[in-house]
Amino acid sequence: MLTVGSIVIRCSDLDGQLRFWAAALDYEPREPVDEDFALLRPRAGAGRAGAPNLSLDAQRSERVLPPRIHLDLYADDQAAEVARLESLGAQRVQWSGRPDDADFVIMQDPEGNRFCVIDAAPGVGA
Repeated sequence: MLTVGSIVIRCSDLDGQLRFWAAALDYEPREPVDEDFALLRPRAGAGRAGAPNLSLDAQRSERVLPPRIHLDLYADDQAAEVARLESLGAQRVQWSGRPDDADFVIMQDPEGNRFCVIDAAPGVGA
């Protein structure tokens, strides 16, 4: 049996990405944090059961658009989470192919790594 233990994001500014993703997901770093690698994990009792870790790897990487892989983050209050993420430094990404009735908002972190915030409010198909 396999499970997803950690999702790895390559980054240039490890400290900045560590601050952003820790605040965005309410995760905490596993100590000690290396100069080129950090593992973030859910705080005790936080997040959904079985939530994977998020690892940050300080390695330059070519940015490809559209990205081959991205995170879908589920939110019970999508508008509030999008606003909170924007206050942490994330930006909305406009896409002409986004349907008018889409249940997702495309965003990117401060280094341009894209992710979606999905409306997972009760009664909304997720």
